[in-house]
Amino acid sequence: MKAYRVQGLSCSNCAAKFERNVKELPGVQDAKINFGAAKIYVNGDTTIEDLEKAGAFENLKIREEREKKVERPPFWKQKANIKVYISALLVLISWGLSTHYGEEHLIPTVGYAAAILIGGYSLFIKGLKNLSRLSFDMNTLMTIAIIGAAIIGEWGEGATVVILFAISEALERYSMDKARQSIESLMDIAPNEALVRRNGKELMISVEDIQIGDTMIVKPGQKLAMDGIVTKGISTLNQAAITGESVPVTKTVEDEVFAGTLNEEGLLEVNVIKRVEDTTLSKIIHLVEEAQAERAPSQAFVDKFAKYYTPAIVIIALLIAIVPPLLFSAEWSKWVYEGLAVLVVGCPCALVVSTPVAIVTAIGNAARKGVLIKGGIHLEEAGALKAIAFDKTGTLTKGVPTVTNLVAFGGKEDELLAITAAIENGLQHPLASSIIREAETKNLSFGSIQVDGFQSITGKGVKATVNNETYYVGSPTLFTELHHTIHKSIDSQIKQLQTEGKTVMILGTAKEIQLLIAVADEIRDSSIEVISNLNNLGINTVMLTGDNQMTANTIGKQVGVSSIEANLLPEDKLTFIKKLRNEHNSVAMVGDGVNDAPALAASTVGVAMGGAGTDTALETANIALMSDDLSKLPYTIKLSRKALQIIKQNITFSLAIKLIALLLVVPGWLTLWIAIFADMGATLLVTLNSLRLLKIK
Repeated sequence: MKAYRVQGLSCSNCAAKFERNVKELPGVQDAKINFGAAKIYVNGDTTIEDLEKAGAFENLKIREEREKKVERPPFWKQKANIKVYISALLVLISWGLSTHYGEEHLIPTVGYAAAILIGGYSLFIKGLKNLSRLSFDMNTLMTIAIIGAAIIGEWGEGATVVILFAISEALERYSMDKARQSIESLMDIAPNEALVRRNGKELMISVEDIQIGDTMIVKPGQKLAMDGIVTKGISTLNQAAITGESVPVTKTVEDEVFAGTLNEEGLLEVNVIKRVEDTTLSKIIHLVEEAQAERAPSQAFVDKFAKYYTPAIVIIALLIAIVPPLLFSAEWSKWVYEGLAVLVVGCPCALVVSTPVAIVTAIGNAARKGVLIKGGIHLEEAGALKAIAFDKTGTLTKGVPTVTNLVAFGGKEDELLAITAAIENGLQHPLASSIIREAETKNLSFGSIQVDGFQSITGKGVKATVNNETYYVGSPTLFTELHHTIHKSIDSQIKQLQTEGKTVMILGTAKEIQLLIAVADEIRDSSIEVISNLNNLGINTVMLTGDNQMTANTIGKQVGVSSIEANLLPEDKLTFIKKLRNEHNSVAMVGDGVNDAPALAASTVGVAMGGAGTDTALETANIALMSDDLSKLPYTIKLSRKALQIIKQNITFSLAIKLIALLLVVPGWLTLWIAIFADMGATLLVTLNSLRLLKIK
């Protein structure tokens, strides 16, 4: 399917009609509209001209998916809004004339009629077409009401209804455009062309023509157009567009870089590793747009409700118009007028926009902060969470073992560490890597130390000869076997370090212990604060780990989780998540998106620590934290809860205001003025209420 951007799409009914029209175009096999993202996917052969003809009823403008947005005139200069100004002016003039000549006079009546035709022309065309097909949407209801008002001589009120309805529609268009801007701005992040070296020549070419393997040259102050690997140069890159983090990251040879990030300092040469449609930025945009197309439970409820609500309003209005005159000899003009007012107040406009505007706004806001929420359903579920389970390694901790303590006995600490690093050099074990990193940090020249007779002792450690002395590096168990017993003072230090959740390695000979090296997986800087914030939000926090109970307890107590589960295999994590769901109903699992995939899938909401470029994280989770930043999790919960609250407020308010207005029919107080203000006011308020989600930080 080919995707196109649609400009001017303001209501879900119009979107559905446009989709039907496109499906009927010659050469089109199928079409699918995404109202939230303002995109249409077309399967078949068609042209932009044909698509615009299909959208002519709403004056829709179509462009290629990757084509830059054509800037629309300012809100107050747009063609549809200029008609409203002319109509409003005519109504004011006609009102002035009616006070002079009288309301029944021909001159003000002509003025009102002109205002109705100019301001309501497109409304009438849509309404009459719908009426001929017995399709009752807000355009149909308004058309009947305005024509009815003219028939019974209420020209002034009919003209005012047209203007207020046009203002309401203009504000609706404005609010949807505002809500979509967060995604449109993502599209503008990466440049459309880049400087590429091919066959010894440097060329500025379009991103669509850049191939995998091309060398892209990125100068200071430029944005990267493609994902790739740095082959030459060193610089700091601002990755805020991808991860939501504005702190620049240093990149050098062999580091991965992403489209849309800003090169701040040095000149970089980058080997392109993905085509433009596969870049991390493209995937983010695609996922967010797909999320906006997926209907949340509340939106599905509203759509289903509106399907029955609109015909019901037409029937109620008809009964109000004819029953009192027929059965109680009441005045026809009065009750027809009341029936027309019911049609206006009954427009489902506010109800229909109450949910999608809130969801589009919330998902767009989250995307700009580096949080990908893959659908309205996940947005709502995140707001209802009662418990969150965290994988320990790589989630609450950094996932990289680090040397935390060095304790030397009878020798210089740096010399002993250099000997240990020389022996461990070349080993792939994470603990060996942590020792080598520590030696490199201290600038120890362990690479020049001669190591002979290297031998692995399975499951316990290694031995090797350095300077004609045989050294052992391994666990306390190895040295217990070598020495039969470990000196009491050394043993107490080992146990103290182990109690702190650290892994202890020993360097020594067959006769003595010379160096204790304590290694631990460090807690992320944000973990303690995040867990505290979640506990304060009333969420039960659980840590899941395959580590032993002592290490798990140490880490768990440090970060402050409510409960700790240790010695878990992947299938045990899955079982525990199922148990947690039975207890709390709504549960999230936070993991790295790879080995935690079963538990992520079993949870109500799977949250992946999805560092930029981690495809698995983007695919397996319902929510991805793009910067591996746990502090985004409380923000996501707050945003989701606020979105749920606003959706409920919108639905309640839009129904309540209509109910109150309808009750005014009983004493005969409902007028077209009140009806249109109730409808327009409700639409405006639910829209503005939804846009408050842009301010959640």
